[in-house]
Amino acid sequence: MTSSRTKFYLDKKRAKWSGVCAGISDYTGINVMWVRLAAIFATVTFAFPWTLIAYWVAAKSADAKPVELYGDREDREFWQGVRQSPRRTVRDVKSRFREIDRRLADMELYYTSKNTTLSNEIERLR
Repeated sequence: MTSSRTKFYLDKKRAKWSGVCAGISDYTGINVMWVRLAAIFATVTFAFPWTLIAYWVAAKSADAKPVELYGDREDREFWQGVRQSPRRTVRDVKSRFREIDRRLADMELYYTSKNTTLSNEIERLR
């Protein structure tokens, strides 16, 4: 079974209780401390029973994060970006491919053009 990198998971490695705040942190890319402070603030100030109910529902319904979900830090940051703004991520990937395509076209032009210097070097090597 493959794991979805765009799905919400509980982060049991960084969990204090059930891993909900750590999971939200992993999902959004926001520092876990700020997520926990926001949850405490919301619970204390205005949403006492509802935040606890939402926390309990999330803890019971979400799956634990698979160990090998991300290959490395760059992979994790990429998928957090996908979840935050899929359109921006697609735009960034397209931009990278355009840059690669431009560089390949420059290389192709260099090696396939009538480059007398390159031709002379090749002939000397023969």
